[in-house]
Amino acid sequence: MASNRDWTWFYRLGSPRWFYETTGRWLPWLWTLTLLLLTTGLVWGLGYAPQDAKQGNSFRIIYLHVPVSFLALAGYYLMAIAGAIGLIWKMKLSYMVMKSAAPIGAALTFLALFTGAVWGKPTWGTYWVWDARITSMLILLFLYLGVLALQYAFHSQESGNKASAILALVGTVNIPIIYKSVDWWYTLHQPATIKLTSAPSMHIDMFQPLLMMIIALYCFYALALILFTRAEILQRERKAAWVCELALQADKVAAWEAEE
Repeated sequence: MASNRDWTWFYRLGSPRWFYETTGRWLPWLWTLTLLLLTTGLVWGLGYAPQDAKQGNSFRIIYLHVPVSFLALAGYYLMAIAGAIGLIWKMKLSYMVMKSAAPIGAALTFLALFTGAVWGKPTWGTYWVWDARITSMLILLFLYLGVLALQYAFHSQESGNKASAILALVGTVNIPIIYKSVDWWYTLHQPATIKLTSAPSMHIDMFQPLLMMIIALYCFYALALILFTRAEILQRERKAAWVCELALQADKVAAWEAEE
C-alpha cells in the first residue's frame, strides 16, 4: 500500500509558493528557447519553404494558423483538467491555472479564426462561411470567454471557481467535434494536415518548418501560462507572508537602484 509520502510530490505541485519559486528558475531558459524557435520557424516557413502548387504563397499562413489551432484545442483540455483537479482535490493552484489558461486560449482561438478568415479569402473567395469546423471553433471561443466570465460573475471566488470548472468540463465535448468535423460533415475546410495515424499530407520541405512552429508555439504557450499563473498567484496570495516578503525585497531593490 502506498504511503502518504509517495504522494508528497503531487501535493507539492499544488503549492502556489512552490510553483512560483520553481517556475522563476525556468523563465530565463524558456524565454530564450521560445524566441529562438519562433524566430527560426517563422524565417524558415515564411522565407524558405517552397510555394504551394495550388495556393502559391498564400498557404504560408499555415505556419501560424495550424499551431495556434492546435494550441486552442490542447489548451482547453489543460484548462478543463485543471478545473477537474480543483473540484476533486480542492487545490488552489489548479483553479489559478484554469483561470490563467482561459484568456490565453481565447486569444489563440480568436487568432485561429482570424488567420483562417485571411486564408479563406484567396482560397474560398470569402472570409467566413458557416462551415462545421469554423462554427465549432467559434463555439470554443465562447466557451473560453464563458469560463473567464464566470470567474467574475460571483461574489465568492470559490463559487466562481466551481462554476468555471464545471463549464470547462462540459465544454470538452466540443473538442472531438472540432477535430472530427471535417470527417463527419461536408465542409469546405481541408482535412487535417497532420495526423497521428498517418504521414503528413504535405511535402517534407513544407512540413519541417511547420513542425518547428508547432513546437515553438507550445513553448510560447507554456511561457504565457506560467507568467499569467504567477501573476494570479501574487494577486490571490497577496496577504500571505511569503508574498509580503517578496514585495519588501522588491522595494529594497528599487530603492537601491534609485540611489545608484
